[in-house]
Amino acid sequence: MCGRYSASLPPEQIGRLFGVDGPLPNFPARYNLAPTQDAPVVRRNPKTQRRQVDLLRWGLIPSWAKESKVGNSLINARAETIATKPAFRTAFARGRRCLVAADGFYEWKKSGNGLKQPWRITMKGGAPFAFAGLWENWRDPAGHWIRTFTIITTEPNELMRPIHIRMPVIIAPENYAHWLGERDASPDFLLGMCAPYPAEEMTAYPVSTRVNSPKSEGPELIKNLAEL
Repeated sequence: MCGRYSASLPPEQIGRLFGVDGPLPNFPARYNLAPTQDAPVVRRNPKTQRRQVDLLRWGLIPSWAKESKVGNSLINARAETIATKPAFRTAFARGRRCLVAADGFYEWKKSGNGLKQPWRITMKGGAPFAFAGLWENWRDPAGHWIRTFTIITTEPNELMRPIHIRMPVIIAPENYAHWLGERDASPDFLLGMCAPYPAEEMTAYPVSTRVNSPKSEGPELIKNLAEL
């Protein structure tokens, strides 16, 4: 699964990276994003058909859900079932696919003493990237609309396999337009994008256990323990 990640780029850089030329929301650098929190997401606006960056709540609430707490268990969607599982299939089929801006994510590996050590996984060189996501609109009992998202996961690559049994789907830049629905793509083509990202382009290193708490925040969380 993917239950914690970082997105420390300023809004202007995210806009340039994803080709968004419209207004950008103001959001701070985040080094320990957790479920139920708002995060920058790139999606195609259904009305304008243009890319935009929005702050969406992490944890997808299906449009048919009766209460918001459903989203707490839908922070991830398995790539193998996004086209068929009721919670995700409508968003996938109707183009409510999004790109979740990130520059690293965390997973926990059990060490020899039985404790779990957090690891940070990034691109080599630290370049930002995009998780594959799905988004939805949900109307609460008071009539307020809430937009939420989930991160799609897949089988681990060679780098991730010793750390965790799943990894988030990472979309290559040349496929952004297809994933967002700007270019025609069959369901099979889209599902084909959900393969493990090439391990040789990624790296992983241990970080402080402070990241275990969603209350922890700051650039010190992403420091490599082996270099301290």
